[in-house]
Amino acid sequence: MKSLCFAFGLLLAATSANAQSVILGVGYAGLADSPYEDQAIFALEYQHRPFHEAARFSATWGSALSVDVDGDYHIGLGLVGIYTFRDRWFVEGSVMPGYYNASNAQNDLGGNFQIRSLLGVGYTLNGGDKLSVAFTHKSNASTEEPNPGLNSVLLRYHFAF
Repeated sequence: MKSLCFAFGLLLAATSANAQSVILGVGYAGLADSPYEDQAIFALEYQHRPFHEAARFSATWGSALSVDVDGDYHIGLGLVGIYTFRDRWFVEGSVMPGYYNASNAQNDLGGNFQIRSLLGVGYTLNGGDKLSVAFTHKSNASTEEPNPGLNSVLLRYHFAF
């Protein structure tokens, strides 16, 4: 629990920099053919200002923390890409390798190293904040056995800064 509080504190400290957005998410995580207990999941994400911008595409660095009801958590850092459409709609993708801690053996994903990938679609509101729905997948990329993977669906609110 101490490591979870430390990781959460690091993520919040990062938001004091010149952030593009802080994202809060809530959803459901589960596996179809696994002993993992399906449950609610909460997410906090930070996305820095883009380091690359083209006509409609931007790339940036990000960090993410997700915690489920059992206390399993993942914290990762990686790349985020966003493609914006004309009518304020956007598609977002990210890859964030990181550390996963299972609260019990039933929720083991095959080791502490897990890569979180995300694909989402969203809408930009009048004030610049955004609302999105995202699908995430955590996997150890077959670096260890087993590799059951974990899927989740999140409703997310992006606070723009």
